[in-house]
Amino acid sequence: MSAASELQSLVKNRHKPKDKPTDTKVAMVFLAPWLVGAIVLSLIPMLYSLGISFTKYNMIKPAKFVGLMNYQHMLADPRFISSLKVTLVYVVVSVPLQLIAALALAVVLDHGMRGLAFYRSAFYLPSMLGGSVAIAVLWKMVFGSNGLFNRFLGLFGIDTAMSWIANPDTANWTLVALHVWQFGSPMVIFLAGLRQIPRSLYEAASVDGASKWRQFRSITLPMLSPIIFFNLVMSVINSFQTFTQAYVVSGGTGGPSDSTLFYTLYLYQQGFGSLRMGYASALAWILVVIVAALTLVNFALSKFWVHYDD
Repeated sequence: MSAASELQSLVKNRHKPKDKPTDTKVAMVFLAPWLVGAIVLSLIPMLYSLGISFTKYNMIKPAKFVGLMNYQHMLADPRFISSLKVTLVYVVVSVPLQLIAALALAVVLDHGMRGLAFYRSAFYLPSMLGGSVAIAVLWKMVFGSNGLFNRFLGLFGIDTAMSWIANPDTANWTLVALHVWQFGSPMVIFLAGLRQIPRSLYEAASVDGASKWRQFRSITLPMLSPIIFFNLVMSVINSFQTFTQAYVVSGGTGGPSDSTLFYTLYLYQQGFGSLRMGYASALAWILVVIVAALTLVNFALSKFWVHYDD
């Protein structure tokens, strides 16, 4: 091409209209409603509650700044310590049991069976209903003195009229059982992860003489470790937020003897029962710190047992 032709081409291109808006700008337009909602409905209320946590506020009189008094009061509050212990026991016991049940059932369903879609939906149903008031009321009836659980024990010659809900030694364990029963959501995620593991790995292991248990330990668990880690983090976060079950089962008191006094229930009692909104806000932010710390610990430990493609 001659120099004159190149010059003419440059002159034509100079007068072409500018490019259309980039995909980033279009994406920001569609994200704008979510961003506005996140800022107005989440970020601003969180910052406001942080400010309230340094005050004495009963929602009737103006807030009075008290500095760190609310946080200092926690150290001498026996019910705060009790609620923290109850919640930690609940999380430490129920989360592993739920994940084990979900993974075991996912492995069974992964082998294939007739009506797989039906079973998958049926097992997922408790996760949708488990957090409702109706299920909590039903659970209270099942473990009552004349409940279905005692009748089930009677089939094996164990006659008891004990109310498992009203006994301080067993009340929290009934809620643990309710949480484990809600294994449907992690089960579906596990099942999706199992479907992504190449079958050629199992075939090669079988040729080498590896047993089913060895295949599970050496292939399934390592390949599924990112999914296990995801379910673990989400389950821990959700468990710390458990409220409805404890509220309904205990009638909002956390009894008997504070055995079902979950952290969120105690927070509710302080904020809306005693109108100590400043103290309740401080409790909420301590919960945020605890959950964030445990999440960071999980991420720090994940490098020792979570295996990615790289």
